[in-house]
Amino acid sequence: MVTTTEVDIQTKPIVTLTAKASEMVRDILAKQEDEKLALRVYVAGGGCSGLQYGMALDEAMEDDSLVTYEGIRVVVDPESLRFIEGAEIDYVDSLMGAGFTVNNPNAVSSCGCGHSFRTADESGSAHSCNCH
Repeated sequence: MVTTTEVDIQTKPIVTLTAKASEMVRDILAKQEDEKLALRVYVAGGGCSGLQYGMALDEAMEDDSLVTYEGIRVVVDPESLRFIEGAEIDYVDSLMGAGFTVNNPNAVSSCGCGHSFRTADESGSAHSCNCH
């Protein structure tokens, strides 16, 4: 049995989704045949600023933090949580392209593409950036 920590977004937001991001995630999840799937938000080493964001559809795993935001289940692993707690996920559609972006209050600097960041405590190792 998988045990997760469910967090009340009223007291401690893990991450929040803008209305546009919620709409896009809801559309993506509706096309899946597996109701166990949630939006996994994670942080991995890489990118020009040292850390980069990732998102995937996944089932909750043991020790994940889980929040249901406007009917969308969002899971974050414990390691990633310390980097992105309180972040807002948005979906932007501009001349530069369309996609999800993360507005992270923990980031002290970000790459021009918005997918790579650095925090005051951790910077990871920088890699070349493929910003457009």
